[in-house]
This record gives sequence, C-alpha cells and structure tokens, in this order.
Amino acid sequence: MYDVILVATDGSGSANRAVVHALEQSEQYDATLHGIFVVDTGIYDEPALSSAELVTDGREDVGRDALNEIDERATDLEVDFVARCCHGKPHDEIVSYADEIDADLVVMGYQGETHSMENHLGSTTDRVVRTAGRPVLVV
Repeated sequence: MYDVILVATDGSGSANRAVVHALEQSEQYDATLHGIFVVDTGIYDEPALSSAELVTDGREDVGRDALNEIDERATDLEVDFVARCCHGKPHDEIVSYADEIDADLVVMGYQGETHSMENHLGSTTDRVVRTAGRPVLVV
C-alpha cells in the first residue's frame, strides 16, 4: 500500500508519537521511511555571524539528533531510512519534500514544539493537511 513514507519531526512529544506510527507503517509495508526536520526561518532567521547563529546551530543539532534517533530505530526494525535537515518554512519544506520523493503518506504530530493551545491543530500540521495533495496521517 505504501512504498514511500515521510515523517516530519520537530522533536516534540507529538512528533515522537508520529515517528512511532511512521516506523510501524514502514515496517508493515516494507516502505522506505524519509524523515524531515526543518529549522523554521520564520522563528530562527538566517543569521549572519551573530548570536542568532548559535541558536540556529542549536536547532540544527536538535534536528540531527531527532533524525539520528529515528535512524537508529529504523535500523533496529530493518527499515530503510533517509534523513533531511533543512531551513525554511516548515509547511513549505514538508510539502515540497513530499512532492520530491513522491511520498505515499505523510505522517505528522498533531501539534509541534512551539504550539501552545491545547486541543487545536498546530499551524504547520494544518497547512500541510490543506496543501499536501496526498494522504496525511495526523497523530
């Protein structure tokens, strides 16, 4: 049913639950799992040799750590995994990457790390659901 699955992560609890589902689906369907972490340039603007550069580098480290953790879990399950850490607007980057890899399914958390309102869909998740043009599983 699925050959290519994309999971978006920001390291939040909701994203981690999405990772679990994406790994389960990838294992069940013998699908390649792609993971994406986007350093949000709307929050962490592209710095030019400033203290903001340290914050951006820190977010990249968080992203690489989250993607490395997914890679380890995928390896344990014998699931092929491809990681991407990039900069941009998260919803644009997620949808663009889903298009690039022709993902059969996008898996995302209900809310991200910066979302503060309980019982409301996060803005990135909402935008991806509305614009992806492919199935999106919200966990």
